[in-house]
Amino acid sequence: MSATRVFIARLAGCGVFDPAGDRVGKVIDVLVSYRKSGAPRATGLMVEITGRRKVFVPIARITSIANGQVISTGLIDLRRFTQRGQEVRVIAELLGRKVSLLDGSGQANIEDVAIEQGKTKDWTVTELFLRRPKTSASPFARGATLFASWEQVKENKDAAGQSAEQLIATYSDLRPADLAHALLDLPEERMLEVAEELDDERLADVLEELPEEEQLDIIQELDDERAAEVLDLMEPDDAADLMANLPEERSEAIFELMDEEEADDIRMLMQFDEFTAGGLMTTEPIICAADMTVAEAMALIRRKEVSPVLAAQVFVTLPPYEVATGRYLGVVHFQRMLRYPPHERLGVLLDTELEPLKAHTHISVIHRTLATYNLVTLPVVDDENHLIGVVTVDDVLDHLLPDDWRTEDESEVSRG
Repeated sequence: MSATRVFIARLAGCGVFDPAGDRVGKVIDVLVSYRKSGAPRATGLMVEITGRRKVFVPIARITSIANGQVISTGLIDLRRFTQRGQEVRVIAELLGRKVSLLDGSGQANIEDVAIEQGKTKDWTVTELFLRRPKTSASPFARGATLFASWEQVKENKDAAGQSAEQLIATYSDLRPADLAHALLDLPEERMLEVAEELDDERLADVLEELPEEEQLDIIQELDDERAAEVLDLMEPDDAADLMANLPEERSEAIFELMDEEEADDIRMLMQFDEFTAGGLMTTEPIICAADMTVAEAMALIRRKEVSPVLAAQVFVTLPPYEVATGRYLGVVHFQRMLRYPPHERLGVLLDTELEPLKAHTHISVIHRTLATYNLVTLPVVDDENHLIGVVTVDDVLDHLLPDDWRTEDESEVSRG
């Protein structure tokens, strides 16, 4: 191997290549197996390959670990990964775990784990990077760090609430969809622990990407006040879907704590059938006046919080310029705005040929319309032609795909 000692947290996300240099996947985790005596032995890597399938690559089939990449023999068993009872996932389960130092100097959390190849070619855990509890009340303070061998510590297996901070740090660069996928790979208890430690905005983004069952599991672990904060930050249509699956008593308690405007939007969305325009739409499109200039509209589109799909166009209404109040006049597409000078008025650029949807329009009509006219959004109006929301292509896809599309749909098989 190119390296005889490797710190595992640094392997997360590293590419896995075959001997010809072709990428076959990326590292998700490292598996270690506990023994009756001595340090745990590394058994292999959990690798994500094409189709987000997780497979097991035995450590004996890894020929090189260097420069942020892993080289395998090229022989990869494509059967889906299943964790054995005696194995522990280092990144998912071991990082953040509390240990006691046998020299009597106190406790610390595991922040990284080094594995090293010995003379027998086995890879074993040899060194731990630890962080002691902070000694200052300052929010910026951090505990002292130290290195220790496996033989110098004792795991606190009975300690409640093992820290998820290091695992969250490992996942810090992941996009919400990828972080959601990473959470689905964790044991349920660990998933809930990590989710609770995420900040409100990050958790809101992740909940939007999770399947319904996991959304409910996480929300049920939050108190009403925090649940209200997180739901406030979610897209209204996603929040409505989640709230519709909560017991009525719980949802009403959360509504009472939410921002009144956000709560009203969610209540409105919950009135519609799931597979209609009303049930699919979001209530946060970019709405402009007809006399607004291209420059002013572009400034609204540039805002960081605006998603790419909603930034593809602005919707023009009569005043007031809010959903369910302004009468719909038309839409101006982003690409059309690029062709006109900054001082041009939006009223000149209106696309009035796009027929808005009614709230009861079925999803079967919606996806055909989106595909026929190569659109990413469609306006939704009420009987008085007030703009009440927009249906986006990503929400339509979410409902057209199988319920388990976020996870692999192949049949489960165990490792041999």
